[in-house]
Amino acid sequence: MRVMVGATLVATGLLLSACGDKDAQRAQADANAVGFVPPSVTSRLDFGASMERRFRTLDRNADDRITKDELPAPNARIKAFDRNHDGVITAIEWSEGTLAWFDRMDLNHDGTVTSEERAESRKR
Repeated sequence: MRVMVGATLVATGLLLSACGDKDAQRAQADANAVGFVPPSVTSRLDFGASMERRFRTLDRNADDRITKDELPAPNARIKAFDRNHDGVITAIEWSEGTLAWFDRMDLNHDGTVTSEERAESRKR
């Protein structure tokens, strides 16, 4: 009988210590989850569609051209899309410029840009 009681106590102790480890693991997992920011992945197609919507938003008079008065605050990146330097960004210049920008961010050239690639391209 004493052997059974002793074995039961040992088994209970092991179970409780395992629960303590699980509780500690769970607490650590919860702490990690609080600060977790999932990586984002953007395909070239999604990026292009998003930039097309941005163009349509900026082109307030819907003439397929962004003029100086339609540009947000001075933005060198957007102005760089104006290849012929006429002060107007056409839909074609916008599309080619934004896709070239995407391609520069796509460091491994797999057709997607992850949040890590985006951060690394900003450093460069």
